[in-house]
Amino acid sequence: MRIHGVQIPVEKRIDIALTYLYGVGRSNVREVLQKAKVDGAIRVKNLSEEEQKRIQNVLDAIKIEGDLRAEVLGDIRRLKENGSYRGTRHARNLPARGQRTRSNARTKRGKRVTIGAIKKEVAMKMEAGAAQKVKPTAGGAKK
Repeated sequence: MRIHGVQIPVEKRIDIALTYLYGVGRSNVREVLQKAKVDGAIRVKNLSEEEQKRIQNVLDAIKIEGDLRAEVLGDIRRLKENGSYRGTRHARNLPARGQRTRSNARTKRGKRVTIGAIKKEVAMKMEAGAAQKVKPTAGGAKK
């Protein structure tokens, strides 16, 4: 079964399978199924054609998938253009809702990168190598 270009898994219950659509969560699913007069415990493969059409008609009235994605991206673009705090946080790929970033925010900021922390032995070897390369010659050229 395909809804708005998304393949719905046929082995799952309809109340779980509809959450595969962007913009449809568990609470929205209950409302959709009530309006379509369909039991949520039915598997997708056991839905009749009429039940599928009723679900499709109810979902057509809701903004989901491509329309919703475009609206969200437009909202973020507007925030960036305004120069608002939330817009700058989106532009810098940081949390926009007040979360701390000193110790967390790994999903937004990515993998940890250690800066300026090298072992003492490595630093000594680097200094020794640099000193050997720039050794001054005493007394001029050799004969």
